[in-house]
Amino acid sequence: MRPNRQRARPVPISFSLLLSLLLSLSAQAQQSDTAKARQELKSVQQDISRTEQQRRRQQQQLQDTEQQLKQADLRLAEAAAAVAVQQQQLQALDEKMAELATRQQQLEQQRQTQQQLLAAQVKAAYQVGGHDYTQLLLNQQDALKLERLLTYYQYFNNARIQQLQALKQTVSELQQLTTVQQQTRHEQSLRLDELTSQQQDLVTAKNQQQQSVLKLRQLLDEQKQQLAYLKSNEKSLQSTITKLKAEAANRRLTYKGKKQGQLPWPVQGALVQKFGAAQGGQTTASGILIQASNGQPVRAVADGQVIYADWLRGYGWVIVLDHGNGLMSLYGHNQSLLKSPGDVVRSGDHVALVGQSGGRDRSGLYFEIRQKGAAVDPLRWLRNP
Repeated sequence: MRPNRQRARPVPISFSLLLSLLLSLSAQAQQSDTAKARQELKSVQQDISRTEQQRRRQQQQLQDTEQQLKQADLRLAEAAAAVAVQQQQLQALDEKMAELATRQQQLEQQRQTQQQLLAAQVKAAYQVGGHDYTQLLLNQQDALKLERLLTYYQYFNNARIQQLQALKQTVSELQQLTTVQQQTRHEQSLRLDELTSQQQDLVTAKNQQQQSVLKLRQLLDEQKQQLAYLKSNEKSLQSTITKLKAEAANRRLTYKGKKQGQLPWPVQGALVQKFGAAQGGQTTASGILIQASNGQPVRAVADGQVIYADWLRGYGWVIVLDHGNGLMSLYGHNQSLLKSPGDVVRSGDHVALVGQSGGRDRSGLYFEIRQKGAAVDPLRWLRNP
């Protein structure tokens, strides 16, 4: 038994190349198969060349994007400087508002003091002579007293006028101060709005910069993984070519061909993917997917010989049987393999156990039938369930 070692994302193109190589070697087992295998390898190498070219273009895009990020950093620095200046201006406005508030409080105290003095003066005048000034003059018998009284009233009148004028001036200053204060508050409000807008622009620019960095990293990681996979696949194909050439030289199959519609199902379960179903992009399924429980036995659909039994990216543990006359069957996503290359099997023999290897999120069996190198609909060969 071969335990399930790891999981990897599916890459059906490379697997198709390998499968075509297996079919070619099994179908002819001649020197011409080596040339076909080399052509398949050449195709993979061309994929590597194209990927490397794409990577160089993307590296140039990375340089351009980094330059754009540099410009974004400069704009962020300028915006930060502008925010600092506006904060200083806002602080100056706050200090001015504080000064105005203090001055307003002082003027208000002066106004209250003047009002109190004026009230005291009025009260004193009333106590001295009452309300009738003419009567007070006629009642004076002493000229000296009269003169002093006139002087006294003249002094009080002048004081009244001065205090009234001062009060008027105070009221005017208060009104002007109120106007200045309102204008200052309006300017402060505008500054706050502008500051808030620039801060929001900073946040937006920062988010865009972070998104750009994230996309660049993802792009570079994907390219790196793709190139590493292709080179690994190139090496795997070269090794597989050498191995299959040696095996094909000693393998001679004499099994009789089977008629369509007579093969048993490799496992019992619901059909969840049909032949030719879309798999994303421009690829279609070359086989069918049968839902089954983990550990359920996988049976050979016909007599044959194991020509491949190993782990492949995207398909997990895979076993391929050659049934002769150009007919092959493939079983993928297995939990473990029960046969090895070169083993002879009979129809119904257990060759693997159902699993979900190769990146599957649920258990099931991937099953293909190839006839003379071409994928055909397995349902045409299997008996009706």
